[in-house]
Amino acid sequence: MSKPLILVSNDDGIDSLGIRKLVGVMQRLGEVVVVAPDSPQSGMGHAITVGDTLRLIESDIFPGVEAYKCSGTPADCVKLGKHHVLKDRNIDLVVSGVNHGSNTSISVLYSGTMSAAIEGAIEGTPAIGYSLCDFNTKADMSHIDEYVEKIASEALIKGLPKATALNVNIPHKQNESIRGIKVCRQANARWEEDFDQRLDPNGRDYFWMRGNFVNHDKGEDNDEWAIANNFVSIVPCQFDLTAHHAITRLNDEWDF
Repeated sequence: MSKPLILVSNDDGIDSLGIRKLVGVMQRLGEVVVVAPDSPQSGMGHAITVGDTLRLIESDIFPGVEAYKCSGTPADCVKLGKHHVLKDRNIDLVVSGVNHGSNTSISVLYSGTMSAAIEGAIEGTPAIGYSLCDFNTKADMSHIDEYVEKIASEALIKGLPKATALNVNIPHKQNESIRGIKVCRQANARWEEDFDQRLDPNGRDYFWMRGNFVNHDKGEDNDEWAIANNFVSIVPCQFDLTAHHAITRLNDEWDF
């Protein structure tokens, strides 16, 4: 039997430590092809390039692996991977990451890592976004292989529900071992921002965004709780943003 075909992307760029880790683990499971940004694209969300050209350059950064660096966003990378690089082939799994930093809770909306995975789901392919809850670009990833491999293996063997991508977050390296894996919901938590206003040398205003992450969720079935208690969290995500519970109310109560 032929090996599963796995498309790998990320948002930290093709040179990041996290994608090296992900490529290495995925090589145990199938044939790997990489299409990843040529520079960091964190916080790009599901942006796509519509008003500029896209460039795709072959790279030998991963020995023995077909790889390309792309001038676009993570979503662009997956689109180009499917419709150009692998246009005549069936992709069995799209994986993105491993992101340097958490993508729990509301961060999933801003995440380029998860947008690459969700783009895979939009295209009808099982997809997973992996994040390590450590923002250090040289973070210790020695403890994550078994979880990355296990989750991807399950997706390849058993598939995923239609139009679903998995948001996987892994605790940073600690003295104690990870306690296991929990499938859970997205926590009710968000960033509360403010802006540091300054002047440039020409006297013009500029701003630095800053803020604090505030968790309003007291439950024990969400991704923030799982990470805080040293579990790997898996949140199944969908791209249908319809607030279905609001449809009846709008139809019944609003005067149209």
